[in-house]
Amino acid sequence: MWKSITKFFEGSPAKLKVARLMVELGFSINESGRIVCGNVEISDADLSRAAGVDRRVVRQTVEEIMGDPLMKRIFTGIKPAGSFLKEIAPALGYGVVEVRAKSDAVGVIFHVTKCISEAGISIRQILAEDPELNPDPKLMIITDTKVPGEVISKLLTAPTVTKVSVS
Repeated sequence: MWKSITKFFEGSPAKLKVARLMVELGFSINESGRIVCGNVEISDADLSRAAGVDRRVVRQTVEEIMGDPLMKRIFTGIKPAGSFLKEIAPALGYGVVEVRAKSDAVGVIFHVTKCISEAGISIRQILAEDPELNPDPKLMIITDTKVPGEVISKLLTAPTVTKVSVS
């Protein structure tokens, strides 16, 4: 998906910034051509400030997206993923495991969830960053309890895992 978006906005770095921010935040475009997060409308001015571009660039980006069948399908279909608990997990007594692996690695989620579940720890949330959007993608897992050191050591046994941190 990201390669298609990048190619579509080739030569328009400001419009690409708007599109990237929309994808990262789960903002879509409704049939009226308005930017929304779920059913909450996001103003062009607010998005332009967040993206660091002129508000007219936001409107031009939306118009170009709506004029292309593939881009329209992508951007009208994006849905927000919901709240992610990483920042508040410690206050709630949850554990946070952050795993970095080779971006082309296969089976990282399987290996990590298997190690955690074998330790009898429940997983509340998982978020895997897209390697096309992030050059150093992370797999972030929120668990019911803090993950003990022996599980972390086991996670590091996967040949594709490069780093594990917990909080």
